[in-house]
Amino acid sequence: MRFISKLSLMALMLSLAALLALPVAAQDDEVVVLPGDNIVLGFAASLSGDTAPFGIDIQRGVELAQEDRPTVTVDGVEFTVALDVQDSMCSAEGGQAVANRFASDPDIVAVIGHMCSSACNAAAPIYDSAGYSMISPSCTAPGLTARDYTSFNRVVPPDGIQGVLAAEYIFDVLGITRIATLHDGSDYGDGLVAVVIPAFEELGGEIVASDAINVGDTDFRALLESFAVLEPEMVYFVGFPAEAALLIQQFPDAGLDDVVFMGADGLVGTEYIEQAGSASEGTLGSAPMPVESDELDAFVERYIETFNESPPGPYHPNGYDAYNLYLNAIEAVGFINDDGDLVISRADLSEYLRSFTGYPGLTGMLSADGTGETSAASIGFYQVIDGRFELVDVLSVGGEEEDEEEDADDADEDMDEEDDSGY
Repeated sequence: MRFISKLSLMALMLSLAALLALPVAAQDDEVVVLPGDNIVLGFAASLSGDTAPFGIDIQRGVELAQEDRPTVTVDGVEFTVALDVQDSMCSAEGGQAVANRFASDPDIVAVIGHMCSSACNAAAPIYDSAGYSMISPSCTAPGLTARDYTSFNRVVPPDGIQGVLAAEYIFDVLGITRIATLHDGSDYGDGLVAVVIPAFEELGGEIVASDAINVGDTDFRALLESFAVLEPEMVYFVGFPAEAALLIQQFPDAGLDDVVFMGADGLVGTEYIEQAGSASEGTLGSAPMPVESDELDAFVERYIETFNESPPGPYHPNGYDAYNLYLNAIEAVGFINDDGDLVISRADLSEYLRSFTGYPGLTGMLSADGTGETSAASIGFYQVIDGRFELVDVLSVGGEEEDEEEDADDADEDMDEEDDSGY
């Protein structure tokens, strides 16, 4: 009988640990759904913690889409669509865990999600390795479509658009020339600030300070005091409600009473106002916004009637569009085999998502550009007025500004506080 030395045993254990840490190996390309079985789509978003309202908002959009379209029909045969809902917690760790779970399940056809850019960045290579597709309703980090991922698609404008238009709004519309930037260290925060800074400087603005905070910290007074000495006209923050609420509440302590506070889609939601209270008054924020339409108005009315509240985030229509794109793709590439089973090629599904054109979604007319981008919606600018975010301006690519005063009431109903997490 042979005995394994302690050194050899340790080496073996390390090797096994390394194998377990690797992304899930590629699955069979084809998903076979038997008659009477469900087509299963994974859904991943933040459903716990501070960012949960945004994930719940997206999930509701998907559920309303599923209510409208519970089945797909291929070659005359109807199949019901089911959702496998998982909490990816708006973090790299959560994104990796959920992606590994989905990619090891041969019944999952594809994934709606993830919600936050940190989770998307962690999940994308895992889905790539396994041959699964993902459509994110809200991951906005520009690099996600520049890293040769074959799996990643989104139905939301990237921060490359939002950041440039935010800089134009601050400089050209507000007339502010000196700002301090701050972010929460996330892929979303760091990525958006990295777009805003050069865009603002190119316009002639000055960045007087740029820093980052740690999520979970509660006292930002020393940092804000260091900003105050430099006399910015605005503090531009990219992060989420908990830290944003504490920052604005501590502005007076740091001598920043008259300094404008502005965030992005991670702020524009009910959660920030609830946490910041009266200190939130006057706060500015930006978020991608869908094209106005009667269909969108009706959808928002139905949302409010169904869930007894205005949407706590901005990406419910994006979730609706992501679900329907998948069903379109399945009907386009699926076929019924000789046994009466539905066969879906994940490779064909991916090819469809990278090449479709002219889909009339709730967010606007969507077309794939081959990289994972499908959307070019406008960016809405909001301000907290009397305890709610109200739409005050809209900017589109090319520098066009729209007067939204007439549409403010309709927009408020939809965004009765939008958010992030493009997060």
